[in-house]
Formats: sequence, structure tokens, C-alpha cells
Amino acid sequence: MFERPLYRTRQFVAALRPTVNGNERADAAELLGEHLLPLFESMKVRDQRHSLDVLRMLKSQDRHNEDLLKAALLHDVGKGRLAGANVRLWHRVAYVLVRAGAPWMLNRASSGRRGLSALHQHAERGAVVAEALGASAEVVDLIRRHHEDDPHDEPLGILRFADDSC
Repeated sequence: MFERPLYRTRQFVAALRPTVNGNERADAAELLGEHLLPLFESMKVRDQRHSLDVLRMLKSQDRHNEDLLKAALLHDVGKGRLAGANVRLWHRVAYVLVRAGAPWMLNRASSGRRGLSALHQHAERGAVVAEALGASAEVVDLIRRHHEDDPHDEPLGILRFADDSC
């Protein structure tokens, strides 16, 4: 009963002062290459931190699928500048509260290009910009569907589990 609120509380506190060190940036650059790295860099530090945590979890599970690892770093790129987003912390808090309390309001509240809209549409927006910058079809698909349940798609399930755990 308390698992999800505790997770969200830890997530909120971690978002107040996220950090990414030089070694982590170098690891992201090596994996993504010069064409996809701007996507990662266009995200706010809190989203970079989360993506690096997802990557770290996958690596700790001995996952080596390069497309899966790239998707770990880029799954939230739809919240970044290159996707036209300007997501602030209060947008994130409002989005979580609305989604939990009145999910039917999200379609109406998230029309447009900013904040709530970027959060609600980030998977599709991220897939579009990743494809435009040359990401593989598998990476684009994982970004696009990273919130979906598909028990027949093992890489998607692995990414979802890591995303939900970090």
C-alpha cells in the first residue's frame, strides 16, 4: 500500500539536487555516439540522472543489448529541449497527482507543447526526435512503448522494470 508513495517521495527528494559526474557523461557519450548524445544532453539533469540509474541497473543485471542500453539512456528524451519540452518540477508533481486522482483530466490538461503535455506525450515525442537523429528502429520502438505492457516483448519488459525501479 505504501510502496508507490514511498517511491514517489524518494524520487521527489532525489530530483531536488540531481548530479551527473564526468565519468557518467563519458559513458553515455561512448554508448550513444555523436549523433544521439545531443538527445541525452538536451534532458534536464534530473532526467539524465534517472536514465543513468536505469542504465546502471541494466548493466548490473548483465544486460548487453546495445539497443536496450541506448533506450535506457534515451527513454525520457521526450521531456528534453530537443523534443520542445520545458518540464519543471511542479509539472512533474502536478502530473503525478492528476494521473493518480483524475487520469481522465490528462488529455484535456495536456494539450499543447509544455509541461503537462510534454510529460503526457513524452514517449511519442521522444521516439520522433530519436528517429530523426538516427536511432535504430529498436531504440525508437523501446522509447515509444516504454510505458506499455507487452508480456511478449522481453526487452520492453526489462526496460519497464528498470525504469519503474529507479
